[in-house]
Amino acid sequence: MRARHFPIGALSAQTGVNIETIRYYERIGVMPAPPRTEGRQRVYDENHLKRLTFIRRGRELGFSLDEIRELLGLVRGHSLTCAQVKAMTQGHVASIRSKVRDLRKLERVLNDLAARCHGREVPDCPILEVLSSGGVRLDASSDADKAPASAVARFRS
Repeated sequence: MRARHFPIGALSAQTGVNIETIRYYERIGVMPAPPRTEGRQRVYDENHLKRLTFIRRGRELGFSLDEIRELLGLVRGHSLTCAQVKAMTQGHVASIRSKVRDLRKLERVLNDLAARCHGREVPDCPILEVLSSGGVRLDASSDADKAPASAVARFRS
C-alpha cells in the first residue's frame, strides 16, 4: 500500500485547522516540519494528519499548547505514563471548574445589573455608569456595595 501524501491545503481541509495555524504549530515545534518538494512546497503524510488531529482535539478540550506539548512527550523527551496523563487531565478539570465558578459569578453580576436597570430611555444608563466607575467586582459578595452611591441609588429606585 502506498503512503498518502498531501499538501498543506488538504491537511487543513481534513483536520479543520487553518493553514496559518499549521505553520505556527511547526514554528513552535508541536508539529514536525514536513519534507518539501523541489518547489519548496510542504508534503504531509498520515503521521502529520494524526498529530494535527491530536493537537486540534486537545485544543478543543481546552488544553494549552504547553500541555499538548507535554502530552505529546515533547517536553521531557520521553513518553508519559497513563498516571501522568491522568494527573494532567485532573489538573485541567480543576482549572475548568474554577473557570466555570468565575463564569457563574459573572452571570450573577450581569443578571443583577440588568435587573436593576429600569429600561427607560434616559440620557444616562445605570449599567454603563457602574461599569465605567469600576464598581463591578466578581469577587465581591455584593457588587452594589462597590458601586458609587449615585449608581446604587438609581439601581434601587
